[in-house]
Amino acid sequence: MIFSYFAHRRDCDAKQTERKSRIANLNPKYDDPLTSSDTSVLSLPVSSLVAAVNTHALDPANILTAYGKQALIAHRQTNCLTEIMIADAEQRLQSRSHSHSRGPLAGMPISLKDEIGVQGFDATLGYSAFVGHPTPRDSSIVTLLRDAGAIPFVKTNVPTTLLSYECGNDVFGTTTHPYNDAYTCGGSTGGEAALIACGGSRVGVGSDVAGSVRVPAHWCGVYALKASSGRFCVSGGRASAPGQEGVPVVHSPLAKTLEDLEYFFKAVLSMEPWRYDHSVLPIPWRNVDIPADKPLKWGVLWDDGIVRPSPACERALRMVTSALEQAGHTVITLNPPSISEGYTIGAGLLMGDMGTSVSAPLRTSERLDPGIRGALHTAWLPRWVKSLFAWYTRHILADPVCASIISNSHTISVAEYWAVIAQRNNYRARWHDMWLGDGLDFVLSVPHPLPAMPHGGMKAGFNVIGYAFLWNVLDYPAGIIPVTRVDRVKDSLFARSDLDRACTDSQREFTPRNGLEAGIYGLYDADSMHGLPVGIQIVGQRLEEEKVFEGMKIVEALLNGGGS
Repeated sequence: MIFSYFAHRRDCDAKQTERKSRIANLNPKYDDPLTSSDTSVLSLPVSSLVAAVNTHALDPANILTAYGKQALIAHRQTNCLTEIMIADAEQRLQSRSHSHSRGPLAGMPISLKDEIGVQGFDATLGYSAFVGHPTPRDSSIVTLLRDAGAIPFVKTNVPTTLLSYECGNDVFGTTTHPYNDAYTCGGSTGGEAALIACGGSRVGVGSDVAGSVRVPAHWCGVYALKASSGRFCVSGGRASAPGQEGVPVVHSPLAKTLEDLEYFFKAVLSMEPWRYDHSVLPIPWRNVDIPADKPLKWGVLWDDGIVRPSPACERALRMVTSALEQAGHTVITLNPPSISEGYTIGAGLLMGDMGTSVSAPLRTSERLDPGIRGALHTAWLPRWVKSLFAWYTRHILADPVCASIISNSHTISVAEYWAVIAQRNNYRARWHDMWLGDGLDFVLSVPHPLPAMPHGGMKAGFNVIGYAFLWNVLDYPAGIIPVTRVDRVKDSLFARSDLDRACTDSQREFTPRNGLEAGIYGLYDADSMHGLPVGIQIVGQRLEEEKVFEGMKIVEALLNGGGS
């Protein structure tokens, strides 16, 4: 064990030294202040940048300089970067081994989540054991991006194991929220969301198995779309639980604006990603025409039955539903199959090995956030201990939700795994029937009950993932739109004498229903969260990404029209 500890410290130190060296050895221009030309480049949407490169009005090297400068500024603010690939990108531009003046993403710098494989660079996932093992070849999405003319230039931070809404590890340290460093930027695609929020990248690629793209986007105030499995390249990267397909991991984009997000998704599909990755379905971009005056039907998931959304997140959702109703759309309260059932099914598939895969690379003393550490310790308890703990939680603490999680926390056999897959398929079928029976066009929900989480908050919030994880279990596409910001008066949880009129009855009378809700609401503080972004989630049926984009545009147009 002592050798494991020293190897861990050695590799962490070596990796941080390497990162500092790569930054220090960059062309001195990256230390210079942003010029007016840089600022102009950073203000342009992706489509305009690409058009300017295609017509030779802009040089890709100048675009890389602007984004390289801003990415380093973002890194100094939030510690969001892992692999600094700027020098490699410059060399590729000079060698012209790829044409960066042609293609749907010509000259566009693209940031990537740390797990995505780039030839010659590590993909550590925050594990020190993976330091010094550079990826031998580009992953499928990186090959596609290069062929499209894009320039991968940085990789971004993640939590160890990729199973957390926090964003820190011993290898690279902790990434903080771009608007308040007392809070986390989210996870596991947290570094990517922080970088984009700070303007250090216009568009990037992350991965999502339980909200890993959407929760960081919600917390950092950027846009994201979790695709259905089979729409986006995923092969060639490093996974924390390789082979886990019960709840498919999907690579998906985040962006500064909705326009950038849609343009990027279209550009990737225009490159026929199924030619790069065997797992991608041969489905090109399909235009969806929704007449401006056509009323649509929106189902709203106000409460997953486990943790009610905080006042700030509920207010964002009500802002959207009010705008839709005023525009003539039909908004109904969703009455879906049990959300807790979907969560239990998904957790059984995602953690069916009780964390054996994600913990295998860990070394002695390697840091985990409190949530995943507690979950693993619970998972490794003898079954009889967990049974007693579950009984106590259910009957003494009167908390059936937590008791169910504990009692279902055990390794399952192949036969049991197949049985859970059958339950998942039946659950998906019931949702499909409900969707068609209600005649829904879209479903709306919060992405997470909180507008952000303080560092260490996953100790109380590890199992609070239902609003995001549900759509992974169902394999539905889901988009994130920033809506508002936390207001210390409007979003106060408990009335004070000076806030009594601003608080609703539900806020004054709120009592936690279970241990998970109590834990989450113990982290909520509208005063300290004042000003943090709040988003909502727009969901469509499986493989209807194009329609989800249209739904996102409808909502954004209504909010903009109303001055929100």
